[in-house]
Amino acid sequence: MSAELPSRAQSRGSDVRSRAQGLHAANGTPERRPTGLVIDGQVERGAFRLDLSLDLAPGRVTGLLGPNGAGKTTALRTICGLTPLSSGSIRLDGIPLDDVNAEIFVPPERRPVGVVFQDYRLFPHLDVRGNVAFGARARGVGRESARAAADAWLERLDLSGLATRRPAELSGGQAQRVALARALATEPAALLLDEPLAALDARTRLGIRAELRAHLRTFAGPVVMVTHDAVEALVLADDLVVIEGGRVTQRGSPNEVARRPRTDYVARLMGVNLYRGSLDRSTHTVELLGGGRLVVTGADQLRDVADVLVTLAPTAVTLHAERPDRSSPRNVWAGVVRAMEPLGERVRVEVAGPPDALVDVTPAAVADLALRPGSQVWLSAKATETYAA
Repeated sequence: MSAELPSRAQSRGSDVRSRAQGLHAANGTPERRPTGLVIDGQVERGAFRLDLSLDLAPGRVTGLLGPNGAGKTTALRTICGLTPLSSGSIRLDGIPLDDVNAEIFVPPERRPVGVVFQDYRLFPHLDVRGNVAFGARARGVGRESARAAADAWLERLDLSGLATRRPAELSGGQAQRVALARALATEPAALLLDEPLAALDARTRLGIRAELRAHLRTFAGPVVMVTHDAVEALVLADDLVVIEGGRVTQRGSPNEVARRPRTDYVARLMGVNLYRGSLDRSTHTVELLGGGRLVVTGADQLRDVADVLVTLAPTAVTLHAERPDRSSPRNVWAGVVRAMEPLGERVRVEVAGPPDALVDVTPAAVADLALRPGSQVWLSAKATETYAA
């Protein structure tokens, strides 16, 4: 995200600025009106159009997921004011930040929004204390008051011992915490995170992820987090919003999105099997478009039987060397092993059906079944593990 400022006229900028600054009382204590962040508008950039209609509650972390070029970063830029809306409005705790019809636009530096960039963007010529104090200083707070506020945040995030270090002397995890402290030190009404853990190595990311989760749980305003990492989204977010091709294709809790993905992208991201087909209500069986059929759970709750989505977790599928007997689960079908790859302590097996399936098994199962590409296998899955939506 670059630092250039939009050029749209700001006919009511001074009035909005005073209202935005009114989030803080004269004594410096935040006066929250926790109605959250409401976005209802469009952004047009050349041939690309992003449609957003989001109502993000205070005190909750919303993860924005989507493939490259889907519009996630554009959404973040729009909220913080680096990219203005083409139509519609953005309101934060009832205050308009961008309203095209009313000709209201609050520039980025006047928005009560904290941002943690993917590369952290710490100022190399300032020490840690100076970096954290920068936001307050930029808003006109005196040097001593800004440094005192910075010290309070450094202590809160366990960074006091690093106060005099320069960014070049910090580890990746330390730099991430400093960037978070700098964003929070301005007492923002909303917090934006752009791939907050992407710059960390895998080992550091595990520890910092848990730490970041704890810090985000204490933030009173809405948090918007862009990520490509499904695990990161599932661990850190209270709600997920999936953007594909400039529009929202799915939203819900992490559990809902992971168990019942609505698009192929989400299914691949969450590592589940996703099928489309038509439902026979009398038998609770879905005839799959790619061939094969599955007995499912949740059929009674469906209105549309012509276009049903079925999800099946790789861990819910069992592989057999021979066809299971009649006491086995209701879903049984034959397949051929297409590929295999290690996946942590398990092995993911790609099986060609119909239907095709991803199956997670233990290394011991691989040896017992003598699995290799080309192996003939039987697959089974309980109907209670096969969800229709």
